[in-house]
Amino acid sequence: MKAIVTGMIVTSPVGGVAWDYGQYALSLEQLGFEVYYLEDPGIPSYSYNPETRMYEEDPSYGIEFLKASLKLLSPTLAQRWHYRAVDGQTYGLETSVIADIAAEATLFLNVSGGSLLRDEYQHCRNKVLIDTDPGWNHFVIFPQWDKKSPSEQRWGWRAHDHFFTYAHRLEKPDCPLPTFGMNWHSTRPPVVLDYWNPQPPCNQWTTVMTWNHYPQPIIYNEVKYGSKEMEFGHIESLPTQLPYSFEVLINVNGEVPLTHWQKLGWSVVDAEPTSASGATYRSYIERSRGEFAVAKNIYVATRSGWFSCRSVCYLAAGRPVVVQDTGFSEYIPSGQGLFSFRNLSEAIQAITTIEQDYNHHQQAARELARNHFDSRLVLSEILEKIT
Repeated sequence: MKAIVTGMIVTSPVGGVAWDYGQYALSLEQLGFEVYYLEDPGIPSYSYNPETRMYEEDPSYGIEFLKASLKLLSPTLAQRWHYRAVDGQTYGLETSVIADIAAEATLFLNVSGGSLLRDEYQHCRNKVLIDTDPGWNHFVIFPQWDKKSPSEQRWGWRAHDHFFTYAHRLEKPDCPLPTFGMNWHSTRPPVVLDYWNPQPPCNQWTTVMTWNHYPQPIIYNEVKYGSKEMEFGHIESLPTQLPYSFEVLINVNGEVPLTHWQKLGWSVVDAEPTSASGATYRSYIERSRGEFAVAKNIYVATRSGWFSCRSVCYLAAGRPVVVQDTGFSEYIPSGQGLFSFRNLSEAIQAITTIEQDYNHHQQAARELARNHFDSRLVLSEILEKIT
């Protein structure tokens, strides 16, 4: 059986992104598929270069990052990839080869809609869209596609055969995300447990964060939505309330209130060195004391039920997780290894509870990852629903 998994590793060549998409490919390999990685985001699309901190037409940095990332993940994946750049130039496997593979494949897993569904890809029998970013997709990307001409739309999101989303609470009365008339299945981020191992924890609770993620506020039905900049202020005084250490790993720029956070007791670290590879990113998580994080406002305000692909890596590494509730606590067990919070008081209580029996919550975190986010479990559920 052959499968194609798409992603955005060249587009966003940072450690966390490599794991986000790579673990889907690894999951399918574990299930016996011959897996190929594809990145064909369309035009215009540029590749981020951490060395210049700019998105550039030249994908050279991203290509080298992709090669290194796939080699870390799987020797076979390192030989099975195809990337199409903004100028139409291709890298890795030849275009004709990837087209033949798509025609033979049982599964085309378009994670985050990371690839156009070109005519040559549509021969695959099961074209599956994984909506990993509910809100941004439902309020911005999907409507933009629906405004395109019919000739463009035939390569767009509606051309898939099956639709999955991280928005577990889609269609609930208090979740305003539109369904667009599609039959959506809920899913969750997978983690390959064998690739995450607990290390002696450091003293810091950590979070990996992008500040002011969207180029402009998102307005839907006269409601304004944003990213973490709209949520972090509610809990930023946490280090002043507890005798523990807290660290923010972030791309430091002029918009980040660096001095303000430091005065409140946060350690603020530039994300670039840690995110330089999948290996350095994994090491950072494995050696953290745990994850403490807010979610993007768009996930919180829509009560989407979204859960983080980064948090499942912390859990798999036996690191307790304390994260802002998006509605996920309705379907993921909380209170052992994983805690949700809605305000500063609940965040303080969660950290305190974990620290009172840290070893227990380490073990509970790993067990939660095994029972709910194990990659073989998550991907098997997807395969069962499409066959």
